[in-house]
Amino acid sequence: MTDAVVVGAGINGIAAAATLAKAGWSVTLVDDHDRIGGFIATGERTVPGYRHDTFSSWHPLFVTGPVYAEFGADLHRHGLEYLNTDGPMTATVSDDGSVVMGYRSVEETVAGFSVAADRRVYADAVERFGKHAQWIGGLLGAELRMPSMLKPLAAFARGVGRRGVEEYARDALTSGRGWLRSRFTGPEVDRLWTPWLLHAGLAPDSASGGLMLPVLAGTLHAAGMPVVRGGAANFVAAWEKLLAELGVEIRTGHRVERILTTGGRASGVAGEGFTIEAKRAVLASTTPGALYRELLADAPVPPRIRDQATKFRPGRAATQIHVALSGPVPWRDPRLAQVPLVHLSDGASSTGIACAEAEAGLLPGRPTVVVGQQHVLDPSRVPAGAAALWLQLQEVPYAPVGDAAGELSTADGWDAQLTAGYADRVLARIERQAPGLRDLVLGLDAISPADLAAANLNAVGGDPYGGSAELDQNFRWRPLAASPGHATVLPRLWHLGASTHPGPGLGGGSGHLVASRVLRRLR
Repeated sequence: MTDAVVVGAGINGIAAAATLAKAGWSVTLVDDHDRIGGFIATGERTVPGYRHDTFSSWHPLFVTGPVYAEFGADLHRHGLEYLNTDGPMTATVSDDGSVVMGYRSVEETVAGFSVAADRRVYADAVERFGKHAQWIGGLLGAELRMPSMLKPLAAFARGVGRRGVEEYARDALTSGRGWLRSRFTGPEVDRLWTPWLLHAGLAPDSASGGLMLPVLAGTLHAAGMPVVRGGAANFVAAWEKLLAELGVEIRTGHRVERILTTGGRASGVAGEGFTIEAKRAVLASTTPGALYRELLADAPVPPRIRDQATKFRPGRAATQIHVALSGPVPWRDPRLAQVPLVHLSDGASSTGIACAEAEAGLLPGRPTVVVGQQHVLDPSRVPAGAAALWLQLQEVPYAPVGDAAGELSTADGWDAQLTAGYADRVLARIERQAPGLRDLVLGLDAISPADLAAANLNAVGGDPYGGSAELDQNFRWRPLAASPGHATVLPRLWHLGASTHPGPGLGGGSGHLVASRVLRRLR
């Protein structure tokens, strides 16, 4: 028996377990894998001597969030070390070879804009976010279904003023494309930041993009592109040491199959060969479908909630490709050799088309390619003089029905042949900006949407973001319009994870929010 059971050991489950244990609770953290960390892992996936972050890698949201504020010093004490940049942090290369550079410095960034008025508007937008970040963060980190949200809402209203509240509300209803068109004349801001919407699970024409663009830009200018020295697995290792210090019991290799109830309340969890009783709370980091249709299959769940859980939509699928190179990336533009993360995109035009093709079930002919170069910040990940690419494709269908370019057969779904063929298309797209790239390839490892879904139960349909982040499944309506937010219809059962507010990312926000709320309620 334990005070609380946390189901799912991704970043949100870890954050929740640590927060409760720090308050003196006995906590058991349960996961069906043989390790904790969820989509945080590192391995030699190509050839020996090359360490690749298997899934996620960059930590700007974590270092600017409440979990790092509370546990950062302890994690560093247990070996966590970040490496970052003070110069170039991101860039975008268009098909015509033109490059837009993004630096930690706003002044250096706007110096590359072709239209003088755009420089002022961009600087003002970043400055505005910086002034309001504490109130925006307070609101995004609040429980949006509770009277307690009135305090951060009032602080937000006082901080930004009535006109500011109206502007932010309008931005939340605006697409990224629309927000950019109404403010900028030149192409640079569009090309630099529209691809970043994909990292929030959005498309250029998705509502709330107008809110997220300045949030993303402002956050990266403030936090840069921190990566963990030696690989993201060292982040998990630091958490393991801290959890052990806090007395958290970790049970890996245990798949929870049902949530137990006693007297109409959640009282524990059970799976094949094990039962864990919880005296105070059960916290589940799952999708709504897994929670309400599987773990609570025999519980008295209102039909409306169970129906909405069935209809909860996954977002677009993703593909991850790791490449070991014998030498530096031969970029046409030598500035890109020092940029940690590069996008290949023409901005809203090409990224919008690729998203639409993926939504239609087609493999995009010109995908937006996320090119991670972690070795720029952390040379220890590759042999001396070598390089590695961390490639992410966030515009692919889970069940492809065709190829927009008419070159690849999708008849057998994401089999080895299709995965290899699409990886070759991606490398060819990069090689147009880095001639001779494929001559340097020593090893390649491609993770298809089917592989992502198999690696994590919450990646339904190969979506690594826990469900579509379109407006009707976001903010107040995440996870479900009919649910009471992180609290559930079953007393003492709490819902957390990427499928819940504040959504996907490595911040651990929902885990910390839920655990803090549980503690406040008992106090």
